[in-house]
Amino acid sequence: MALLTVTDALDQILGDVAVADIENVSLHNATARVLARDLKASRNQPPFRSSAMDGYAIRADNVRELPTKLQIIGEAAAGYFFPDALHNWEAVRIFTGAPVPEGADTVVMQEKTERDGAFVSILEAVTKGSNIRDCGQDFKKDDILLKRGTELTYRHLALAAAMNHAVLPVYRRPVIAILSTGDELVLPGETPSDSQIIAANNFAIASYAQTIGADIMDLGIARDDMTEIATTIEKAVAARVDCLVTIGGVSVGDHDLVQEALKKAGMDLKFWRIAMRPGKPLLAGKLGNTHVLGLPGNPVSSMTCALLFLQPMIRKMLGKDTPYEIRQAISGHALPANDHRQSYMRARTHMDEAGRTVASLFSDQDSSKMASFAQADCLIVRPANAPASEAGAPCQILSL
Repeated sequence: MALLTVTDALDQILGDVAVADIENVSLHNATARVLARDLKASRNQPPFRSSAMDGYAIRADNVRELPTKLQIIGEAAAGYFFPDALHNWEAVRIFTGAPVPEGADTVVMQEKTERDGAFVSILEAVTKGSNIRDCGQDFKKDDILLKRGTELTYRHLALAAAMNHAVLPVYRRPVIAILSTGDELVLPGETPSDSQIIAANNFAIASYAQTIGADIMDLGIARDDMTEIATTIEKAVAARVDCLVTIGGVSVGDHDLVQEALKKAGMDLKFWRIAMRPGKPLLAGKLGNTHVLGLPGNPVSSMTCALLFLQPMIRKMLGKDTPYEIRQAISGHALPANDHRQSYMRARTHMDEAGRTVASLFSDQDSSKMASFAQADCLIVRPANAPASEAGAPCQILSL
């Protein structure tokens, strides 16, 4: 039976993934959240004519010769309206952000003036309307300024605050439960036996999922024991997590018990194994309302599958658009012919003298080696059955 392609596998995974519920959060808690509805301005910005400078509010047509002396009738500070109207041959000392007094049509910056007690001399020519921000100059009430699907950064939050929104509707962060399995694993900081290794994949997957926008439920490490694995799976289901990610144990060896435990728990298996390198033993299914993604145990396989499949799942739950972008580059090395599995090869990019992006392969592509994955900044994507190519030939890359 032919293995599923990467594209077909992704389609099956995303087919029944729904956008998460909507919740309201304060501006303080909205960083990196995804806006769930269009956001309208509830007021004009600025809400009145305001001064863009520290200086003097005047009537421009009073300045017919230089210097022109005007009488100062008071001060206008930010946060307060000047109580009186401005008349000919008068000036009001004004500060940045203050409402412009009635009757004034220009603000002269203080550097172009000279004050003498209750009078100010205008020393340079003025342009009518200068240094005044009109009401609604930035935006107007009911303008839609932030669209649904916007991933909120400090820039968007500043705008939302100025629009007078203290609470924002966002998609709930999906909860991803992560379960590592294997007698060979111990946590960082513990002392492994001579036959054990330090668990690393769970930290990588958790960090990556959090970066995309998910919350994490850490299920720890389950030993190669059917009862222990089954009990841990039950915890995830009982917590109603959005997705259970298992790491390792999804093959069919005597110690690979995860797939069997999931089936006994009632998982509807979508597929197991795909035409991909690294990452062939990928599992996907559904356990009640919980999505299940079984990642391979080899670190590079696990992280590559998270990039290609977990990321799009989380992004769809968050109402986000395209999960990742395949870009064009130039290969820095000759590439061998590929077999029936689509390959993802660790590489690092640089710009050549012609301004082209060149992707140079790491010499060892073993899926257990984390050091090269950490040093890489992209994966060269080799389609199934791609012919051999020479150095300098076009290639496709996926940024890490």
